[in-house]
Amino acid sequence: MKVGVAGPNGAGKSTLFKLIARDEFPDTGTIAVEGTVASVPQEVKRDPALDAASTIKMYIDPLEKKEQHELEKMMAGIGITLDLNTAPQSLSGGQKTRLAILRALIQEPDILLLDEPTNFLDIEGKKWVMNFLSRYPHTLLLISHDMQLIDRYINKIIAINPQTRTLEEQNGTYFHYLETQKQKDDMLKRYIIKEQKHIKHMKHGLEKMARFTSKKGIRRRMQVKKRVQRLEDELPEAPKELKNIRFSFPEPARVGELPIIVKNICKSFGDEDVLLNVKFVCYRNERVALIGPNGAGKSTFIKIIMGLLSPDSGTIICDEQLDIGYYSQEKESFNEDQTILEMMRKHTEFDDNKIRPLLARFLFSGNKVHQKIEKLSGGEKTRLSIARLLSRNHNMLILDEPTTYLDLMSQRIILEALKNYKGTLLIVSHTEGFVRELQPDRALLLPENRVVAWAEDLFFEVTKI
Repeated sequence: MKVGVAGPNGAGKSTLFKLIARDEFPDTGTIAVEGTVASVPQEVKRDPALDAASTIKMYIDPLEKKEQHELEKMMAGIGITLDLNTAPQSLSGGQKTRLAILRALIQEPDILLLDEPTNFLDIEGKKWVMNFLSRYPHTLLLISHDMQLIDRYINKIIAINPQTRTLEEQNGTYFHYLETQKQKDDMLKRYIIKEQKHIKHMKHGLEKMARFTSKKGIRRRMQVKKRVQRLEDELPEAPKELKNIRFSFPEPARVGELPIIVKNICKSFGDEDVLLNVKFVCYRNERVALIGPNGAGKSTFIKIIMGLLSPDSGTIICDEQLDIGYYSQEKESFNEDQTILEMMRKHTEFDDNKIRPLLARFLFSGNKVHQKIEKLSGGEKTRLSIARLLSRNHNMLILDEPTTYLDLMSQRIILEALKNYKGTLLIVSHTEGFVRELQPDRALLLPENRVVAWAEDLFFEVTKI
């Protein structure tokens, strides 16, 4: 059986997997599991088996189930070109996660739990993983925003209802689930709009009843007022697209015509040349997509610009007024003990009257703003990171895979926010539709080291290399 697990960011999908894998335990109730279980989280930060392995081969295939050539083929499929004798401890979080996926696939447990297995993959890597999963011989539970790549093989959906915090089962594919969900949402919208009109009409009646001063009139008015309050309390939460939350982002600070000039940057790691004589000039207020397959050096290039890595040769010239806001999927600077509201108060110059609408636009409203950051899902932390960046007047944003942990609704929210950003933007993303809708002016292609005008078919032609 292949089961897709659905629900918005923060609904509890990853928590459900931790309970099934016994990494966490329920406060009440029991979970009965038969057979072996292997679980791969969104990102592997600490894995005792990986820490103990002297080579990649020992980690992904400790029981030597596969031949050398089979392991090399699987490594290539998932976008890792390292030697099997490489020590895995020094690898990036994304590389460790991909190796953990291979380890789980080779083990073939009775129940395989995969939480966003395509997060760190380019288009070809995603296709390879999903094709492999389509042939998986045992039970598979999958959380993925790329569910359509394996949708025809899914025979059940388990959805977490964010309002009731309950599980809802539906047989069939993810596509059928979305169709059913759309029908339910449409019915809910119509009901909410109808009830809102009814409540508005009753409030208008209350205003007219204000002139009633008799005991009977006052009693009648109080009864209607209580009824209105009850109807408002019982009204279901509106779908996000019915909410009209407005917020004006700060104007970017002034910067020169050429914020960044990159001259002949080279970078190697050991015997592997990652960047060779990369040249690039970024113009004020333009949008540039950094495109290339996994291993092309995109993140390395960005880290050199940010000063997190030093180039072997070449120079970078930055305008003296340049102020970069940087998002990286591997670099979080949150204080996990702070609440969402406390963090925003510390990192922005806004008062609560502006912070609240900003957070609401990124789906942090009501009591949610008092939740500690440590309790947030990966997608919620991404939304919060982008909200924090856009609350300041950075004149350039550099975003390295900002859609990694996001559901479709969260992607749309961040996309619309970035569309309104008026500064310079350099973005890396394997989500083709997201990049296309940002309407880049140009693209820097790696590893070809070419700068070209943006074209609609450019993304696929380059990332399939």
